[in-house]
Amino acid sequence: MSALMRFALIGVVALLTACVGNSPPVVSPQPAAPMSVPNTYSQAADDVLFRALGLVGTPYRYGGNTPAGGFDCSGLINFVYQDVMGIRLPRTTHDMINLNTPSVARASLQPGDLVFFATAGGKQVSHAGIYVGEGRFVHAPSSGGTVRLDSLDSRYWQKAYLNAKRVLVTSNLASSAP
Repeated sequence: MSALMRFALIGVVALLTACVGNSPPVVSPQPAAPMSVPNTYSQAADDVLFRALGLVGTPYRYGGNTPAGGFDCSGLINFVYQDVMGIRLPRTTHDMINLNTPSVARASLQPGDLVFFATAGGKQVSHAGIYVGEGRFVHAPSSGGTVRLDSLDSRYWQKAYLNAKRVLVTSNLASSAP
C-alpha cells in the first residue's frame, strides 16, 4: 500500500475518532532494550492494520476481547492477530512485552508492531496498542472510551512510551501463547 493511501486512511479514521480519558493500568515488568530491526514490509502487516482500524469506535470494556462485547487493550490486540493471522498472543500486556520476538527501536516502527506504555508511571507496562504507521497507533484506551487512533508524538504517549515488539517477522511469524 502506498504511503499516500495509508496516510489518507489514517486521516479519515482520525477524523472519525474522539479523544477520551486516560488508559487504565494493566500489569508489570520491564522490557529489554530495543534494537534496530530491519524493515520487512508484508501484506500481513497491512491486513492487521486494516482490521485494527476497522474496530475504531468499538466500546472499551475491561477484560473485553470481542467487537460485540468491547475491548481492553490486550483484548483488542489478541482479537486482531487471531482474526487476521491466526496468531494467538498472550492475554496480558505483561506477557506480550516479554514475547520472544524482536524489540524495535521507535525510529524503526512498522505497521503491525506492538507498542507498549507505562501509563501508571514508572517503567512497568500497563497499556499496549498496534502501530499503524505515520506515528499513529490503534488502542482501546479507557473505561467509558472507545477503540481509537492516537499519535505517539502526543506529550502523554511520548512520556509513557516503553518499547515495541515486532510480531510479524518475515517467514517467521510469532505464534507463542501460554
